[in-house]
Formats: sequence, structure tokens, C-alpha cells
Amino acid sequence: MLRIGLGRDLHRLVEGRRFVLGGVEIPFEKGELGHSDGDVLIHAVIDALLGATGSGDIGALFPPADDTWKDAASLELLSIVWEKLRGEGWIIVNIDCVVSCERPAVLPHREKIRETLGRVLGTGPGPIFLKGKTGEGSDAIGRGEAVEAVAVCLLERR
Repeated sequence: MLRIGLGRDLHRLVEGRRFVLGGVEIPFEKGELGHSDGDVLIHAVIDALLGATGSGDIGALFPPADDTWKDAASLELLSIVWEKLRGEGWIIVNIDCVVSCERPAVLPHREKIRETLGRVLGTGPGPIFLKGKTGEGSDAIGRGEAVEAVAVCLLERR
């Protein structure tokens, strides 16, 4: 059985927070505002995985009102979700992601992000791809006020 999942997340960028993308801290003067570490890429990947398997969404599993997840590392959340789904017989065929932000540039960090995600998901970087886009000066992303990630995955159940 093959299943496709789609995930999306968007966070405002604020001073005084770390900028974390795909589990990799990227030097920048702003970071994602969120209950956890605000890693929009991992949040989108989690929702894509959960959507493909019909297992809910990130907000239901890790509610922002629950202080258990306050400032949690999103890599830990991804590990929890993937361990459960892998135990149900799901395997990753591929994951494709787009991150939109005016700054910082995503490309210099792409391979490290792919390696980090591949390590947590047990796939290596091969089936995971990441593209960076800008907002070209329009909307909150283009003004450098927000970062957004979209992820799509293809899973197979054996």
C-alpha cells in the first residue's frame, strides 16, 4: 500500500530565539516563535507523515497547551512519531520539502539538514530532498517576518 501525505507549517521570526531548521541550528539574528523549538521543517514533515498514515496531526499529538512540549526539540518529536509509524509497518519512499524564507539562505545548510533528518528517520539522506525559496519581498515571508515549510512524503506499508 502506498500513501501520500502533505504537511505545512509557518512561524513568525522574532529576536531572542534560535533559528532551527531540520534539526540544524543556523546562525541568524532571529528564530522561529513557537511552543517547541519552532522548527517549521520538522513540523511540516511530521504532519506529512501523520497525514499519509491517517494518524492525526502534530497539534493533536503535541498540543501547544501541554507544557510537556514547551521548548521541546522537534527532532525528538519526529523521532517519537516515526518510531510509532515504523512500528506499524510504514517505510519512507521519499520526502520532498520546500522552505520559504527571505533569510537565512537554506542552500548552504541543505546537506546537513538532509543528513540529520535521514539519521532520525533511519533512511540516510538519499530519499529526502530540500529546496529553499524566498518571498521575493512580498508578504510576511518576503519581509523577513516569517518562515514557512511544506513537505510531501510517499510511504509504503509492508
